[in-house]
Amino acid sequence: MTDHRFIIEMGMGNDQYGMDYQKAAARAIESAIRRSAIPMYSTTSLDPSQMRVVVTIGVQEPDKLDTDALAACLPRGNATVTATFGGHNVVNPDTGDTIVIATAAVEAFLPDQSGNYISG
Repeated sequence: MTDHRFIIEMGMGNDQYGMDYQKAAARAIESAIRRSAIPMYSTTSLDPSQMRVVVTIGVQEPDKLDTDALAACLPRGNATVTATFGGHNVVNPDTGDTIVIATAAVEAFLPDQSGNYISG
């Protein structure tokens, strides 16, 4: 089965005080999906469960992420989350505290719909 990407959103999230990569990653995903609306599900017969969602999260310590827990937070579709090296750690030189910054790319795919429409 061939599917096609129909949306990609980017987001950024941070944790300023706890160096919590999971919190920063969840905020990055939320940032990305807050900018998207997919009204086609309410106006067509498409089933949201057919949507495949692929999330890539970049943080400085990807092994500290629970990708299954992040995937479970997505509101629609069948999601997979992959953690990769990225984002930033920014140290405050006055306090030594580290701000963790995560980046997210959220992609949504649907099965090929070309046979469902009449070309004109």
